[in-house]
Amino acid sequence: MRVLLAMAIGLLAVKAAAAAAATVGQPIIIGHRGAAGERPEHTLESYRTAIAGGADFIEPDLVPTKDGVLVARHENEIGGTTDVAKHPEFAARHATKTIDGASITGWFTEDFTLAELKTLRARERLPALRPGNTAWDGEFDIPTFAEILALAKSESARTGRTIGVYPETKHPSYFAAIGLPLERKLVDALAAAGYTRKTDPAFIQSFEVANLKALRKMTGLRLIQLVDEGHPADDAVTTYDTMMTPAGLKAIALYADGIGPAKSRIIPRDAAGRSLAPTSLVADAHAAGLLVHPYTFRSENYFLPVELRRGDDPKAHGDAAAEYRMFFAAGVDGLFSDFADQAFKARAQARPD
Repeated sequence: MRVLLAMAIGLLAVKAAAAAAATVGQPIIIGHRGAAGERPEHTLESYRTAIAGGADFIEPDLVPTKDGVLVARHENEIGGTTDVAKHPEFAARHATKTIDGASITGWFTEDFTLAELKTLRARERLPALRPGNTAWDGEFDIPTFAEILALAKSESARTGRTIGVYPETKHPSYFAAIGLPLERKLVDALAAAGYTRKTDPAFIQSFEVANLKALRKMTGLRLIQLVDEGHPADDAVTTYDTMMTPAGLKAIALYADGIGPAKSRIIPRDAAGRSLAPTSLVADAHAAGLLVHPYTFRSENYFLPVELRRGDDPKAHGDAAAEYRMFFAAGVDGLFSDFADQAFKARAQARPD
């Protein structure tokens, strides 16, 4: 009897360990700006929708207000994502600024106090492609980072799942130059919420390099070097192409834990927009000890490779599940999606527990 009991306990332990390993080993689903394909981006409702859809992490892009409060907006220019243009009391705030070398005209978070920003309401950034999301225009305000952290904690408790946070520092060198540096406020907010160690469910990401190196000295949290075209805004010499070579990846590994490349760097497309064979980037990054979290996965035909589109309507949904499967097969460690529920389903199908 004791032998049979021991065998049974051992079998259960093996099954439990296998199930845990399968869960831990899965690529993570990052709710890009929440569930930006289903609700106006960077709103608490967008983050709730992503969590309900199965996101493991929610991603706020962070910019500061005039009084130094971190809020979630894709850019500090808010003309395209709020109703600020309808507020005559803010007409004089309309301005043109140079940000990361580009001339931008609009309204900017750094010219508003938090109290003023809270009088604005979010609206859909891509109404032509996502007309359904416009039904929520005017319904939601601009959330603070503190509110997003509180949401992640409360939803973790409610669902019994650990909901992580994945903030991005937007234009850090620009904000440092105007006296509104992001790093200390970000680290302090994360620490106050209990995120301090590499094992905590949090990542910090940036397209720049110097602030990631500074953050490395300020926190034990995992850092992600985002990768675009051209070069980082704080380094006019080193290109992202150079950073993605084996030598460049080894250099990144000295200050970061992973990379967040545009997905075309992993599975490129030809001139006609069809998918090509995967590059060696995932293998090269893994060889350097780096995680790989590509961006951004969207379901509309407009964003998909030609062979996965369905029909000619750019806003219609194509075979997004097939694209997820391509990247899971390429070995990515996670991905940013505007449709967390679809990414979650594709992951389950690709690797059922």
